[in-house]
Amino acid sequence: MSAAGLRLRHLTFSGPNLEPAFISFEAGLNVIYGASNTGKSFIVDTIDFMLGGKGPLRDIPERVGYDRILLAMETLDGQEFTIRRSTSGGAFQIYDGLFSQTAPQGEGTGYAEQHSDRRDDNLSTYLLSKIGLNKKRLRRNKQNDTQSLSFRNLARLVLINEEEIIQQRSPLSDGTYIADTANTSVFKLLLTGVDDSSLVSTSVTRQEDTSREAQIDLLDQLIKDLQQQVKDLAGPPVELEAQLGRLDQFISDQGRQLAISEAEYRDVSGTRRTFLKRLEEANNRLTEIRNLLERFTLLDQHYTSDVERLKGIEEAGTLLVAFGEAACPLCGALPDHHRLSEDCDGNVEAVVTAAKAEVAKIELRQAELKETIAILHKEAKGFERRIPKIESDLRGISQQIETIVAPNLRRLRTAYGELADKKGEVREALSLYKTLKDLEDRRLKLLAEENADDSTNAADIGLSTSTVDKFAELVLAILRDWHFPEAERVHFDLKTRDLVINGKSRISYGKGLRAITQAAFTIGLLEFCRQNETPHPGFVILDSPLLSYREPDSQDDDLRGTDLDTCFYKYLEKAKTDRQFIVIENTDPPLDVQNSSHATKFTGNPTIGRFGLFPKRD
Repeated sequence: MSAAGLRLRHLTFSGPNLEPAFISFEAGLNVIYGASNTGKSFIVDTIDFMLGGKGPLRDIPERVGYDRILLAMETLDGQEFTIRRSTSGGAFQIYDGLFSQTAPQGEGTGYAEQHSDRRDDNLSTYLLSKIGLNKKRLRRNKQNDTQSLSFRNLARLVLINEEEIIQQRSPLSDGTYIADTANTSVFKLLLTGVDDSSLVSTSVTRQEDTSREAQIDLLDQLIKDLQQQVKDLAGPPVELEAQLGRLDQFISDQGRQLAISEAEYRDVSGTRRTFLKRLEEANNRLTEIRNLLERFTLLDQHYTSDVERLKGIEEAGTLLVAFGEAACPLCGALPDHHRLSEDCDGNVEAVVTAAKAEVAKIELRQAELKETIAILHKEAKGFERRIPKIESDLRGISQQIETIVAPNLRRLRTAYGELADKKGEVREALSLYKTLKDLEDRRLKLLAEENADDSTNAADIGLSTSTVDKFAELVLAILRDWHFPEAERVHFDLKTRDLVINGKSRISYGKGLRAITQAAFTIGLLEFCRQNETPHPGFVILDSPLLSYREPDSQDDDLRGTDLDTCFYKYLEKAKTDRQFIVIENTDPPLDVQNSSHATKFTGNPTIGRFGLFPKRD
């Protein structure tokens, strides 16, 4: 009897007027490796999203414009289908056949994203039916209450992202205390093929227990959300505290430089204001002088006119006296009719004398006026010489402010503001860590209140020692095939629901060895199910299992001097066609793997090989 299972064939992003972005998979081993930030881990996120993950899908710049995703799959007995979903999430559409670069036509068959065992029109039920696990039940607490098996319960055991692969907890735990029993029940179902449909609820849950469980569940959700936030914000608290200290020093240094720059800006601005004031005063005085000169010139012309008129009177009077008797120039009387004492009070000689005196007075004033005009002309010429120099100095100081002082001040202010913003982010991150610590302490307190007999361990769920021993033996064989250092004995601890390797708890190893042992657990589960003909989805996806070759925690965690990576890939290359392994790595695999058809390299270079998951766009 052939095993039931699924195999991934194509993953495609499509969008209007964009070249499709796709990656293909085959049976057995598939390796995707290469440069960072080319979409390797995003493939894992997207597959999880297309298998019912709620998302939201990470919004990376490369996927802008792509609005649909296709995941082409097939069953091991040859049934082909393609799942389509919007990048925004929501329901699914399924089409018969495999589609990658060519989009399927029509609406397909709609499937809801939410699992329900009462309806068949959801993706979870559809996928479970393909591997013979539809309508299965899982135990979820000590009272033997059960829940429907969802494909999401299986997904977390076969799809291990770069965060989960190094977690310091059991591979059966998702970090939510309330879900531990159900997660272990899934493990038992895969190992034995037996679900918990036969269980009968034994008692009504006490109100106190319900309240405690509800509080723990709520705290688990809050903790999980905060863990995601602190991961997105920054590093661990120790690094944040050190970063905060460095930021305080930077801000202090930057503040001093900013104070110096602002003082310099004030000085040169004061100098510019002085030049502006001097220029304004000079221009105003020059304008005033020019106005005075215009008025004085006009006055001089009036003086000249008056002098000429008076001199004319003087000359006429002199001639009149010299020529003898004639008609009176004042009253017009003929000489015979002059009656000086009676009819005319005019006296030509007196008039002439008065005209001479007036001319002398006007000429004196005109001489003073000309002297004033000369002084004003001299003053005007002085301003006309000084104003260009003031304007030149003003342009120089303005250029200094605009090109040197002001830009430097803006740069320092911007840098100071950025440092202050960064300090705020670090403080926020530390505050989140503090909140997270408080929530974790409250959760531990609630867990401590739980009666020791109140918990449900793996043995209570129905996992026998003989079954987990066989599983542990298989994992030990895998580790030895991989040349894992000093792999002498492995057993599965029913209480911690995890492997103990050479007497040491798996989670006590460094993150590199936790990653490789998590990979051994996940691959071993698929191998065990195939060897014992128990159900399994049939594929495993691992992101960064060989972390010890890239980022070892310590010398004990460093496997770069071993051939474990070579043995790891050789083991997976020998896999039968009813198994599929997709490995995502930053480090290059051995040359024979690189040159094989099942390896894809993302170069990150648009001129060499394949750039990444998405085509390079300008």
